[in-house]
Amino acid sequence: MTVRQTIRYFYATGKGIYKGLWRSLTKFVRKQLQLDGCCFCLCILCVVACDNPDVGNKRKKADPDREIPGENQPVPLGVAQKGEVLIAYSDCDTCHKEDEDSVGPAFKEIAERYPVQRVYIDMLAQKVISGGSGAWGSAVMSAHPKVSKAEAKLMVSYILSLKEPQDSP
Repeated sequence: MTVRQTIRYFYATGKGIYKGLWRSLTKFVRKQLQLDGCCFCLCILCVVACDNPDVGNKRKKADPDREIPGENQPVPLGVAQKGEVLIAYSDCDTCHKEDEDSVGPAFKEIAERYPVQRVYIDMLAQKVISGGSGAWGSAVMSAHPKVSKAEAKLMVSYILSLKEPQDSP
């Protein structure tokens, strides 16, 4: 019996934290996996957590209002225009729209979260190239290895230029 089969058995039969679990897993772990006590306890905790309805197995949705503080630097018009053209010729519109959520966040939401600073432009450009997940919930952005670092920076600069102007007090 594999670990997965053992967990499914105890989850399906409702024997999650009873003596049967302890006896069976003790025999199973020591015989087949040769694990020490710490790993064994971890196996028990995993099974108990799987059996606990209060423990959610769903990823929490990212907080779209989580704005990263920082001063905004201006984006030159020529840079933003070049980035807009690059985005128009790429596959970005498959997952992103300018004003509304799609598979990924809207460009304007991205612009509202990140300040227009070189460090964030570099970070987001790298994320365009290598892909990523977790910043906006469970959606996964595919990698774009054929996009150069310079092109990705232009694209990100355009996206961040969509930031709504802040009213000065």
